[in-house]
Amino acid sequence: METNEKMVDAKKDITIVFVNLHMKDDILNAINSIERDLVDCPYLVQITVADNSENSDGIKEALNVEFPDVNYIDCGGNVGFGRGNTIGFKATSARYYFALNRDTIIPENSRTIERLIRFMDEHPKIGCIGPKLVNMDGSLQYSCYRFDWPSILIKPLKQINWDQKYAWVRRYTDRLLLKDFDHNSTKPVDWVLGAALIVRQTVVNEIGWFDERYLAYLEDCDWCRTMWEHHWPVYYVHDIVIKHAHARDSAKVPGIIKALLKNKNARIHLNSWFRYLWKWRGRYRL
Repeated sequence: METNEKMVDAKKDITIVFVNLHMKDDILNAINSIERDLVDCPYLVQITVADNSENSDGIKEALNVEFPDVNYIDCGGNVGFGRGNTIGFKATSARYYFALNRDTIIPENSRTIERLIRFMDEHPKIGCIGPKLVNMDGSLQYSCYRFDWPSILIKPLKQINWDQKYAWVRRYTDRLLLKDFDHNSTKPVDWVLGAALIVRQTVVNEIGWFDERYLAYLEDCDWCRTMWEHHWPVYYVHDIVIKHAHARDSAKVPGIIKALLKNKNARIHLNSWFRYLWKWRGRYRL
């Protein structure tokens, strides 16, 4: 595993990690939006790119030119979303750790990072938060969920868009997505999407990092469930907003059989689903 060998200062207020998998341009755009947001920010912030790309896409060189203060880590191949984030988190000690997807944009003049840190400082009993995510056109994106056993059981059907075809799938999907929840209020939720997830260092010290057995998908659900098991609440924060393109790579091939045969991400998603069901077996009631 190779780094850019830049010295990272002592403990930060927050470290923000992007996991790269041949998505250089998206990440550079996301970092640019953060850099604008951090103007006059009173907190110490470290941005890190954990590179899962097996073949270089030039992001290390681009970072050196455009964002020399960003820490680059070569993970040595595709080690997964959770492990990639963990590698990035461990590189810089911080009070808060922020997993942020490459296809996100911080709105201009929003002071988002500062407000996220301040919210966590003002609510020391909250273990993890997720901001409101919106699509690029400003419409709401459902980014907080229920630990609803039947809904999670049929989650693979949602990934192949059966919720758009069958009412019974849509009914459970709506429960999973908390569509009956007031998304204009800040409240505790079961779990928040890993596309924008902030966790307290105290929580990490107690429960550990993402479960690295998940290559991708449901590691956010698993981590939040572990937090609740250790009495650390997870909150959705409605008035801090981040734009998210939300590329659903595992849903690009329709149909279960075709998806499994042709779409590697669909197979990874199904694998994570099985791992989650097995790990938490016996904890759910129908």
